[in-house]
Amino acid sequence: MPSFFSSDTEQLRAEIAAAAARMIAEDGVDYATAKRKAAKQILGNNRARGDIMPDNQQVEDEVRIYNELFFGDTQPARLLHLRQLALRAMEELEPFQPYLTGAVLNGTAGDHSDIYLQLFTESAKDVEIYLLNKGIDFEVSESAHFDGRSDAVETLSFVWQNEGIHLALYDPADLRSNRKGPDGRRERAPLPAVRALLETAT
Repeated sequence: MPSFFSSDTEQLRAEIAAAAARMIAEDGVDYATAKRKAAKQILGNNRARGDIMPDNQQVEDEVRIYNELFFGDTQPARLLHLRQLALRAMEELEPFQPYLTGAVLNGTAGDHSDIYLQLFTESAKDVEIYLLNKGIDFEVSESAHFDGRSDAVETLSFVWQNEGIHLALYDPADLRSNRKGPDGRRERAPLPAVRALLETAT
């Protein structure tokens, strides 16, 4: 039988997840920031114990619920648009082995969502030259490696067709590591899988 403490912890975790989901859906806040702000909102100045913080999967589930409740009439069309645009971008970038990831893949994308792609290439410079030859101005930054390694990966960000696109550049050897989420779903999808997603939506 669960103790009062454990049920209280679960309740706090659920409240933080719901508050974080609202920030993500309404304002496009990233998961880490949303969880931190939600914990501050609910706990005040009290320090959040690790067991109180929800994982990303719980927050993602809450984002789905929030989208269905408050954006059920607009979110599906927005998601479809972003997936169609992501597919076009992936077709343009096919020489660099593009994979779709993030909210556009998992289905929680909303008004503030950008498109996130992972590219696997021997030369990041080749991707930069490719974009410049297409007349695309981009910003260079770094993103955390999807495997949680200490070394960050170069990321190219730009606006295309009025939507934000972010390209995280990985070594081809990283393709061997294709982690799955807690529910068993793959966290990135290649071109054929994205095409399949769109076929099921039409």
